[in-house]
Amino acid sequence: MKLPDTFIKKYRQLMGDEADDFLAALQGDSYSGFRINPLKNGRPTQTLEKAAGPVPGVATGFYGSVDGKSLDHVTGWVYSQEPSAMQVGEVVDPQPGEKVLDLCAAPGGKSTHLIGKMHDQGLLVANEIFTKRARVLASNLERWGTANTVVANEEPQKLVPKFAGFFDRILVDAPCSGEGMFRKDPQAISYWNPDYPSECANRQRKILASAMQMLKPGGVLVYSTCTFAPEEDEQNMAWLLKEYPDLRMLPIPLVDGMDHARPEWADNNPELAKAVRLFPHHFKGEGHFIAKLQLSTAAATTRPKRKKKKRRGQEPWQVSRDEQQLFKQWQTKNVPDFAERRLVKFGDQLYALPDQMIDLSGLDLISPGLHLGTFKKKRFEPALAWALTLTSSEVKRQIELTPDQWRQYVHGDVVNVSDSFAGNGWYLLTCEGHSCGWGKLVNHTIKNFFPKGLRF
Repeated sequence: MKLPDTFIKKYRQLMGDEADDFLAALQGDSYSGFRINPLKNGRPTQTLEKAAGPVPGVATGFYGSVDGKSLDHVTGWVYSQEPSAMQVGEVVDPQPGEKVLDLCAAPGGKSTHLIGKMHDQGLLVANEIFTKRARVLASNLERWGTANTVVANEEPQKLVPKFAGFFDRILVDAPCSGEGMFRKDPQAISYWNPDYPSECANRQRKILASAMQMLKPGGVLVYSTCTFAPEEDEQNMAWLLKEYPDLRMLPIPLVDGMDHARPEWADNNPELAKAVRLFPHHFKGEGHFIAKLQLSTAAATTRPKRKKKKRRGQEPWQVSRDEQQLFKQWQTKNVPDFAERRLVKFGDQLYALPDQMIDLSGLDLISPGLHLGTFKKKRFEPALAWALTLTSSEVKRQIELTPDQWRQYVHGDVVNVSDSFAGNGWYLLTCEGHSCGWGKLVNHTIKNFFPKGLRF
């Protein structure tokens, strides 16, 4: 890998005696890692057997790679994530019941980490500006098995009128110049030029300005990047502290291999040293910058005035009485203890809205909550997302598949069973303790409802 000469010169000047080790590390091997899912009822033993040791500071994090077609991955028991990126979720440290925003969330590594630490209690709004990436984000969160996550597809400033002063914690994992990805993805070097970090820093400040308007008094803001550029890291935090006097830096405890941030790379404000850097010559990862700040409880919140809209009849997302009855009949028969939730409908798709989510008007959403299923003509078909949140003890009927039968299932084939079960109808399908999806038993044949777009 050939690093740009201007990049080498810049970091030789910045890092002094450390420069040789830093630049040599960028020519070395990258590190892979994964996290296990605390929302699942068990441990992914097959993946853990191949792990190369724990990631420091992350109880659910391990070094090693994940087979994307394994049972553990397909059912959301593990998530592949670069080891230094795992530190961000630990710094955010969201608590169950809080309202949390992941403002630049795709593809979902940090969002899955956050909702796991929240025990899927409260509300996580995961936002991504680009639609294609937002759909990937929604798919990864669905696989993780979360019921209290909303996936939005908005520009950050367009979220402000809806969520002014709303969130307990906000993560801005900002789009950046990606210098920490050079080793993992050498193609990222082709996008880099000496002015690129400053261009990124300007965009990041606009995102931060939107985030600040959505943070409640006393709330916590975490800012992170996967770049080494001071323009995007210490200098942005120096700007933020000057722009918002009600903000203060919070210290981040160092785990093995972390460094304090460098105030001398900005305005020499000693508070900046409370942020952390993960350099590839010190930490077994690709690199990250993380800062944690808190807004004063006395900070004023300006809520924009909302124009009251005249409502004419039923809102498009409201569920009709007939549809509610159709769903209730299916739910009572198959998932009897499912807690009553606010139901909304997008087209013919039914969702359960998180309790703390506000009204949906004016928001471009990929997923407004837990996808329950689809209304067909005079019937209801359950969604994979719902199955991935359940255990066998929460459903009336369940069929345990063998690994070979599971492979048939994810391939889209019908599965033949010889055992006798409690009559025809819907069953939760499991394999080695993993909830895999739904199947409809007709005599001794399981009709396959694994989504066509996910089959392999």
